[in-house]
Amino acid sequence: MMNFDTIVVGAGQAGPFLAAKLVDRGLNVALVEARDLGGTCVNRGCTPTKTLRKSARVAYMARRAAEFGVQVGPVKVDFAVAMQRMQDRVDQARSGLESWLGGLQGLRIIKAHGRLAGRDGGEFLVQAGEHILRAPQIILNTGTRPFVPPIPGLPQNPHLDSEGLLALRELPGKLVIIGGGYISIEMAQIFRRLGSKVAIIENGPRLTGREDADVSAAVTEMLQSEDIDVYVGVSIAAVEPGETQGGTCVRLADGRIIGGSHLLVATGRVPNTDDLGLDSVGLRVNMRGYIATNDRLETQVPGIWALGDINQRGAFTHTSYHDQDVLAENLAGGQRSADARNSIYAMFTDPPLAHVGLYEADAKRLVKEGRRISQAVHAMKDVSRAKEESETVGVIKLLIDEDSGLFLGATMFGIQADEVIQSIGLVMASQGTWRTVREALPVHPTVTEFLPTIIDRRKPLGVN
Repeated sequence: MMNFDTIVVGAGQAGPFLAAKLVDRGLNVALVEARDLGGTCVNRGCTPTKTLRKSARVAYMARRAAEFGVQVGPVKVDFAVAMQRMQDRVDQARSGLESWLGGLQGLRIIKAHGRLAGRDGGEFLVQAGEHILRAPQIILNTGTRPFVPPIPGLPQNPHLDSEGLLALRELPGKLVIIGGGYISIEMAQIFRRLGSKVAIIENGPRLTGREDADVSAAVTEMLQSEDIDVYVGVSIAAVEPGETQGGTCVRLADGRIIGGSHLLVATGRVPNTDDLGLDSVGLRVNMRGYIATNDRLETQVPGIWALGDINQRGAFTHTSYHDQDVLAENLAGGQRSADARNSIYAMFTDPPLAHVGLYEADAKRLVKEGRRISQAVHAMKDVSRAKEESETVGVIKLLIDEDSGLFLGATMFGIQADEVIQSIGLVMASQGTWRTVREALPVHPTVTEFLPTIIDRRKPLGVN
């Protein structure tokens, strides 16, 4: 039996940093992780994909070099080199995390699958490989894994998830992707720019289904402009062997066949809660497997907290990291609430799509209830910085409450949207009004400097 003050199960973007703060306060902490420190973000998500995205963008810009008066000749991508650059960055990030955590006094790292194993008096037991751990406080940060949909023929035919795709060292001739969400779209553009032919299949009516319809249409148009085939509103009948060895075909319900050398299944993710032994302590999950928490990230079992993707508060690295910041302060006597923050995120296409707060459909429902809400919409092609850089794809959309002056939400699709969105996010977090942004002195020439102009052009939001 090994005794600790706190046991952290899962070493994604919340667990390690919270553990470090707790040992700095003099606590004896165990960090249990079955795979690699850093979780999905460092090893299979943000770090590798954004590194590979850069290689794809360099190839794309090299092909466009003549537009800018630069002659480069034929552009050839060395896929193996690009993938090795990606892997080197992952190895560097993970080893840095391992070195830092391994040097912390009071932190015991246990590389094993951890699961709750009941109680011992007023404390909890955790089975971690051959070890039995005991502590009065448990932090769960076990993340999610790719969801595999029940498509006929899929289990019997070769297919990849996002992790398997990043393990490739030979460029796919044609990559067929099932799913029209953010992972699907990012990977589609990256691999198209690296040289693969790409097709996306989405059974919903449009890609990026949670976004405003006009934004979704703009994203689709961008992908199609790069010769990516997009099929939306279609049903998949089955997955079948391809005409070439190792290839795979997707047969649609209308009889069409979409074949490729590789098949990526990117239809969402499911929480890693099914093998955590939650029943042993009376902790329940909802019908999708997520653990409910209150605004302090406490579960219904006192002494157990759930952080990151498994609490269904946003499947983003930054949300997970913010969770641990909230909990760390509260464990020290603070009163922070996870409910107080606005949802903010970006899809790292090129250009990026970013969003904070409400969507247009949400705002229209409030208008029907009597709220006075205005909207400002401005095309990126009319932004000077975008024109100067020949990066004119996209749109900026702002939602403003006319009575309070507060921003309710913003969507930005275009050059530097992932950075610009945070200016609105920070104003929203600090309860600043549109006048705060309108009267501030901006830097020229930037995308952000157009926000005052856009605000001045807002109009009452209609409901039709």
